[in-house]
Formats: sequence, C-alpha cells, structure tokens
Amino acid sequence: MNLKLYKPLCIFDLETTGTNVGKDRIVEICILKVNPDSSRESKTWKVNPGIPIPKECSEIHGIYDGDVKDAPTFKEIAPKIVEMISGADLGGFNSNRFDVPLLAEELLRADFDFDLNKFKLVDAQTIFHKKEPRNLSAAYQFYCGKTLENAHSAEADVLATFEVLDAQVGKYDDISNEVAELSEFSTQNKFADLAGMIHYNAKNQEIFAFGKYKGQVVKEVFQKDLGYFGWLQNADFPLYTKKVFTKIQLSSKF
Repeated sequence: MNLKLYKPLCIFDLETTGTNVGKDRIVEICILKVNPDSSRESKTWKVNPGIPIPKECSEIHGIYDGDVKDAPTFKEIAPKIVEMISGADLGGFNSNRFDVPLLAEELLRADFDFDLNKFKLVDAQTIFHKKEPRNLSAAYQFYCGKTLENAHSAEADVLATFEVLDAQVGKYDDISNEVAELSEFSTQNKFADLAGMIHYNAKNQEIFAFGKYKGQVVKEVFQKDLGYFGWLQNADFPLYTKKVFTKIQLSSKF
C-alpha cells in the first residue's frame, strides 16, 4: 500500500435519490475502512429513503423502490455508520462536493452530530482532475490498468476509488502519501460549511457567499441583524450550514 496512514481511512460512496444535498436521500452506502496496518473491512447497506426513487436515478444506479422497500431506514443504520467512521478520516470520489455533505445531512436528520473538524477529507476526484482530468472509469483504467465493471454500484465504485487513490500516491512523486497532506491537496476551496455557502476572507473570518450580505462577515451581520439569522434557520438551507450559522451566532454574543 502506497498510502501512509496514522489512523483509519474510510472510503465511501453513496447512491441516492438525486443530487440535492438538502432534500435527497441515500438508497445505498458502502464504506471501505482501511487501517494503518493495511487491514480492511467493508460494509454495504441498502437504505429505504422514505421517498420514491426517481426513475432517472434508478436507471443510473440500478436501485428501484422495490429493492429497498424492506431495507432499514438511514436512522436505523446510522449508529453502525457512526461507529465505523469514528476516529477515521474520510475519502471518496467527488466526495467533498457531494457524498460528505449529503452524509452529514442524513446523520443530522438522524440526530447524530457531524463535526467537519474531526475529519481530514481526501477526494480522489480532485487529485485526479488536477493531474489527469477525467472520470472514475477513466481514472481506474489510467491508474490501475483495469476496466471498471458495474460502475455506479456503490461497492464497485468504492473499491475502485481506493485502488485509484492508492495508485495516485504511488505514481506521483510530488504528492504526499499522508492523509493530512492529501486532504490539503484535494481541497479546491476551503469553506466553513459543506455546501460552500460560507467562505473565509483574507483574515480567515466566515463571510456570506450569497444573498444581500454576500462578502460580509457573518458574525458582524448577526450582531447588527439578528433577524437575518432567524430567517436563515427557517429557510431551505442544508442542516450542516445551519449548524455553522448557529455556532457563529452564539460566538457573536461575546
């Protein structure tokens, strides 16, 4: 293994009802946990999303309503997922932009806290796009010399993603084999939240990336317009974004 791990790395992939982080649900999740001693364990769960799976999504990942009607809900499997990722870092393919934010939403809906600061996030797609701009199937062929069978199956995608990430570390002399450095390299933009709605300015202060206060310091806005905080909490924003707003609002009192 080319990767140098000091703690477990959980590579995971989601199949979902769509791409709206705030509204869509998980229908399948696979987690591959790779330990510093190179030992591995893998778990895959089908999930009843509680809402219909759109036909166009089922045609992509092959999971239909009938396949998950007797499956557990996410809330039922959430304790197992939390146990598996606890004390680990997280990785995936396009995971920083989609899988991690959606997983955070599902965990928060299931009454499990998700703290972004506890994880290093490594996105093999970002590394791939910086080095060889293509997709997972092409990455698998390019780095591993293999054809990706059953693409869009969570298990096939997560296993291929780990092989791609491990091969990337072995191929490029100018990128680290340690998760902390890979996390830094595979993060395109650093946001305070997962949806990219709260950015940082040059002074490392949280600022709005949208709306009438775009570019202004969030803490300062809340100090002069607390009603805006109330509006944000009642609006259709991702739960993790609301959690960050709440943390900032509480700190703005001091």
